[in-house]
This record gives sequence, C-alpha cells and structure tokens, in this order.
Amino acid sequence: MTTRTHDDAIESGERRLNRQDAKTLALSALGGALEFYDFVIFVFFATVVGALFFPADMPDWLRLVQTFGIFAAGYLARPLGGIVMAHFGDLLGRKRMFMFSILLMSVPTLIMGLLPTYASIGIAAPLLLLLMRVCQGAAIGGEAPGAWVFVTEHVPSRHIGLACGTLSMGLVLGILIGSVVASLLSATFSDQQIHDWAWRLPFIFGGLLGLVTLYLRRYLHETPVFAEMQARKTLAAELPVKKVITEHRGAVVLSMLVTWVLTGAIVVTVLMMPTLLQSPSIGIDRATALNANTIALVFTLIGCVVSGRMGDRFGDGPVFSLFSFGLGVSFIFFFVSVHYTTEYLVPLYALSGFFVGIVGLVPAIAVKSFPAEVRFSGLSFSYNVAYAIFGGATPLALSLALARWSYAPAYYVALLGVLGMLIGIYLIYSGASRGSAESR
Repeated sequence: MTTRTHDDAIESGERRLNRQDAKTLALSALGGALEFYDFVIFVFFATVVGALFFPADMPDWLRLVQTFGIFAAGYLARPLGGIVMAHFGDLLGRKRMFMFSILLMSVPTLIMGLLPTYASIGIAAPLLLLLMRVCQGAAIGGEAPGAWVFVTEHVPSRHIGLACGTLSMGLVLGILIGSVVASLLSATFSDQQIHDWAWRLPFIFGGLLGLVTLYLRRYLHETPVFAEMQARKTLAAELPVKKVITEHRGAVVLSMLVTWVLTGAIVVTVLMMPTLLQSPSIGIDRATALNANTIALVFTLIGCVVSGRMGDRFGDGPVFSLFSFGLGVSFIFFFVSVHYTTEYLVPLYALSGFFVGIVGLVPAIAVKSFPAEVRFSGLSFSYNVAYAIFGGATPLALSLALARWSYAPAYYVALLGVLGMLIGIYLIYSGASRGSAESR
C-alpha cells in the first residue's frame, strides 16, 4: 500500500487554509476594495459630473447618455490594459503587475478630483475626464483578473471558490465604500455644496487610498505556482494571449459568458441603480436611493462568500444555476415594484443584492478553465473583452431603451438569469462543475 506524503496532500488541495493564506486573502481583498472604490466612485456622482462637465443647455437625457459614455470608456479600455498586464504577469510575475495596477489607478483618480469643469476650460474638461477614465479602465483591467489568479495560486485547490468569493467580496466592498461615501456626502453637504466643490472629495480620497493600497501590497509574496514555473522554466514560450486564443477557445467562450452574467449583476443591479431610482419615472430621492443601494451591497458581500463556498461544496454548476435564477426573479420583482411603491424597496433590493453575489463564483469558474502558464492571460483576455463589450455597452443601451420600455433593465437581467441557468446546466453535464485549476 502506498502512503501519501504531505506534499501529495498539498498538491491535491487537501491541506487546510493556514495563517499565510488568510493574510494573503485579507490583504488582496482589502487592496482590491480600495482600488475598486477608485474605479466606481464616478458612477455615484454621475448626475453631478454630467452637470459640471457638459454644457448647461444640453438636454438631460443626452447629458446622462454622454456621462455614462465616459463611464463606459473605462470598460472599453480594460482589454488593452488587462492583456498587457497579464502578458507580463505570465512572463515576469503576478506580484509585479499586482503592484503596478495600483499606481495606474490612484493617480488618475486623484487628478479627476482636481480637474477644472466645463465652465472653466470648455470642451477640454470632458476630454480630460475621458482620458483619466481610460487610464482607470486600463488599471482595473489588470487588477481583477490578476487578483483572482494571485489568490487561487496561493490557496489549496479545494478552496478556490471560497478564495474567489472572498476576493470578489473585497471588490464589492469597494463599491460599498463608494456608496457609503456618497451617502455621507449627501447627509453632510447640501446639493449646492456638492455641486460647487464637495463632489471632488471622494476622488481625492480615492487617490490617497491608492497609496495605502500600494503600501499594503508590499507585504505580499509571489505565488508558489509562478515561482515553480519560473524554476522549472515552464513559462509560456510564445505570446501567452496567442496561445490562449489558438489552444483554449472553449475556456475563452465559457469565461466570456459567465462574465456577461457578472456584468448584468454589477453594472445594472448595483452601479446604475442609484441613478435609475432617481429618474423621473421612479422619482426616489437621492438619499433614499443611496441608502437602499448600501444595504443591497451589504447583502452582496454575504452572497459572494456564500456562492463561492457553496461552489466548493456542491459544484459550480448547480450553484451558478441557483444564483442565476434567484437574480433574475428577485430583480424583476424589485424593479417593477419600485415604479408603484417604495414600501418594499429595501427588502427586495437586499434580496437582489444577495443574488448579485453570483459574482463570487464567476472567477472560480473562469480561473479553473486555464492552465497555469497562460492562466493570467486567459482570464484577463476573456474577462476584459467580455466586460468591454457587455459592461461598456449596457449603460448606453439601457439608457436609450428606457425611453421606450420603462422595464428594460428588468428584462435584461431576467435574460441573463436564463443564460446563467443554461451555463450552470452545461457545467453539470460537461463534468466541469467540480473541476479545479489545472497545473497547480
């Protein structure tokens, strides 16, 4: 009879999470929260930014479309930034790119808080805002995939779902921090004060947080998987993204589809909703909309960890189907009801927020699809291209669709719920539901 060694147990993912794993997860999640705050704070002040950076005589609907257009530009820049950083992450190391993305995010955020408005410099104001948003998009393009790869290559393979869920919780925490900051500003300053100068504070605060994040990540170590590949000289011999496209098309398609579901959950249900709730067709005041969004985000934090842990326990397929169904149904009830009454605003939004926690399972499915030597490039390419297409186009498309269909966001999220259930069924019957990352 063969006796299994400790190394065998580690390689198969049977060891428990240790203190170093917990430290890596905590620092990665906290750093991701601070960086993601920088990226999303823009959307919480979209109405104010639109009024300040575009002509005063522009129609409200066109100003909203243009503002969300600049927001979308950040998503469109993600693939280029993600592919470049992932390329060097697969060749030079995960940690180096993990650090660089912080710098590329924090400086533009700080500059955005200091930019002169349209009244001061005319058309140059929105152009400079657009440039800073593009830099932010390039940074976040490398941050999220890099963070997911970083943590999953540190923890045992049987805890990949929990690791991705915890890190996704950190990214959502960044959105929550943005929502809390926006709520505090609304409670502390008058609308006129926010319009005049207070809107700048969250951006300046975010830029300074970037320096804190950079300092925190000094304490992280290169992943054992990359260090081993480097020692064995098994790094990709050609362009990693070329190998991804030519040899791993199935993994790319799967990763892009689950990312599409993720974009609907985050962009529509979380990021756009405070602005949509304040629209004339619904008419909820700013403070109430932001407070409800904050509560929903708290439940999303819980949902991220629950979905990731359940994926480890029951398989990715069944859990992805369950959360997709829950997201589609709960959001329909929530969005339709707010057109008639605010009585159920908070509980229904909180329920939808919990099922937005499906985003904790998405990276676990995607990261398991690619071998280690091209994992960063594969995940980054798939995730960022899909996010650029679906995340970037969604705010613009729904803003235009709302002029004809008042329930357009609900229809869209419901459609993605059906797509998510089909993906879950595919994972179950393809045998990938309980798969783990290759070549660990």
